[in-house]
Amino acid sequence: MEKNHHLPEKSFSFRKGIDDDEETNSAADASEDIDRFLSNLSSVPKQDKEGGDDHNEEQDKEHVPVVTGVEIPGCLEKYLDFVEEEFSKHETPESKVKGYQPTEDDATYLKSVERISKLYSNLSGAFKLDSDQGPLINRIGRIQQRVMSYIEDEFRNLLEDSKVVIEPDHQKQDHQGSSDHCELPQSGDQSNPNPENDFPGYPQEVLTLLTKIAKEMISGGFESECCEVYMITRRNVIEESLKQIGFEKISIDDVHKMHWESLEREIPSWIKAFKQCARVYFPGERKLVDAIFSGFPSLSDSLFSNLTRGVVIQLLNFAEAVAISKRSQEKLFKFLDIYETLRDDLPAIDSLFPEECANELRAETTTARCRIGETAICIFCDLENSIKSDTSKTPVPGGAVHPLTRYTMNYLKLTCEYKDTVEQVFKDHSKIERADSTSRPRNYEGGGDSQNYNNNDENQSPFAAQLMRVMALLDANLEAKSKLYKDISLSCIFMMNNGRYMLQKIKGSAEIHQVMGDTWCRKRSSDLRNYHKNYQRETWTKLLGCLNHEGLMVNGKVVKPVLKERFKSFNAMFDEIHRTQGAWVVSDEQLQSELRVSISAVVIPAYRSFMGRFSQYLDPGRQTEKYIKFQSEDIETYIDELFDGNPTSMARRR
Repeated sequence: MEKNHHLPEKSFSFRKGIDDDEETNSAADASEDIDRFLSNLSSVPKQDKEGGDDHNEEQDKEHVPVVTGVEIPGCLEKYLDFVEEEFSKHETPESKVKGYQPTEDDATYLKSVERISKLYSNLSGAFKLDSDQGPLINRIGRIQQRVMSYIEDEFRNLLEDSKVVIEPDHQKQDHQGSSDHCELPQSGDQSNPNPENDFPGYPQEVLTLLTKIAKEMISGGFESECCEVYMITRRNVIEESLKQIGFEKISIDDVHKMHWESLEREIPSWIKAFKQCARVYFPGERKLVDAIFSGFPSLSDSLFSNLTRGVVIQLLNFAEAVAISKRSQEKLFKFLDIYETLRDDLPAIDSLFPEECANELRAETTTARCRIGETAICIFCDLENSIKSDTSKTPVPGGAVHPLTRYTMNYLKLTCEYKDTVEQVFKDHSKIERADSTSRPRNYEGGGDSQNYNNNDENQSPFAAQLMRVMALLDANLEAKSKLYKDISLSCIFMMNNGRYMLQKIKGSAEIHQVMGDTWCRKRSSDLRNYHKNYQRETWTKLLGCLNHEGLMVNGKVVKPVLKERFKSFNAMFDEIHRTQGAWVVSDEQLQSELRVSISAVVIPAYRSFMGRFSQYLDPGRQTEKYIKFQSEDIETYIDELFDGNPTSMARRR
């Protein structure tokens, strides 16, 4: 016998004048009646369907508690008519256009969604679908599917359409040549003075509506649909934003196939993307998901993690692919840029994720950073091999600065601009040197070749020790190259040129000077002075031998043939020096001036004195012209033409 469920009369009090058979006059009246019905329904005790002990095992599998004493109010059918009519208006093509903004009707139709969900939930739990109320419950279920589909579309449209457009000037500055686009607010954007206080592109009224829609969908049993829409839409926003700042998805295989010139152009975009994610995009996404799903913290965590984790892994994959690409010296500085980005921006990302996900991403980021760091060390230590392998037997013309010196010193100078980072990389990522390798840092705690320069620094860092080793290798290489010159004077000029270049580079950079130290600079200055003395001795001391008084006087008289030979030898030797050393190159103006001044200080007074004492012993006229080819002023002029790399014959000039 079918049970007849009735609510106790005292528990239900419809509006005065309305009974089960009387129709309501308006949607508002019907809404009030349904609210009252649902309120009373929630307070009615429940019992099991088909109560008692007569249910079988199959029925036990469908054990569902039901509400007792339920009588469907007559206004329900009319209310459902009102709801369907109202949502038909909302489902017109005009209502589907993008750019929809919240209106006063939003609260009304969301309240209707809530009523429909509650009606279906309560009545489907109170009655079997094959009961007399089955058709009614099925109708409510169909309406719920319809209205949920509608608000799902609204949820999607609102998420898609409310993005912040960057001002053209700011946009041009950030990414040259890109077209107008929508993007999350940039950190430090002057058009948005407090971007950290804003959600990523959603006005407060839209945000409020998104929150209400999410709540209704989740409460109505449409959580998966709501989450799917949110994930897809926001992922597209992030991907579009990254694309607009120049970062495209690049697979690991694609990275390995790229020429360095192409890959090098991608790295700045990667760095910008990583920083934007850490400082702008991810904080904005965290705020947004926490706001929209404010009543569902675990769901909020899950959505944020699933949404952003893939982006982080994509960025880290790029870094790791770069790390295992073919090593070359020019890559070092881009590697250091990547390393600094991973190091500096990880904490910002860390704090946004739930602990378990944060730990996973921290491990992934640490792995990528270690690979970049270890590869950077190998690249820098490969500088040793490049110096050792430079065994060219062709001397640089004119004793100029060797290309190896220029390359090495500029490389070291640029490296030392990353001094703090390189120090950290060597400290954190140096490995034990392989026995067969010269590409690992030696003297990890200092010492070895570097002690020649800085033996008082017991706490020398691994990087400083490696840098000292590179300098020692360069010194040895240059010393070997100086022996390629047959002229000892030119060999000295070569060593002076290269030594001065090295010293000036170090003094001109506070970072590299700090690593090398004053001891190294003092020793280098001392070496330069010694090369200068050797040069003077090999060239000008020999010339001054022509002005020696010894042998010119016999019995108090000047021996004219000897005097003539002395002038003749001086003229020939000075002419040869001018012709030869005019072709030599001293590019450092200060060194060039120092050499000329020191030569003049030695040669001109000696020549003037010799001329003043012995020129009178030559017959005036033809004999004087033949043997005295230079006045003191001429000597000074010719000395000032040395080391210009432009040989000039004095004979042609005269």
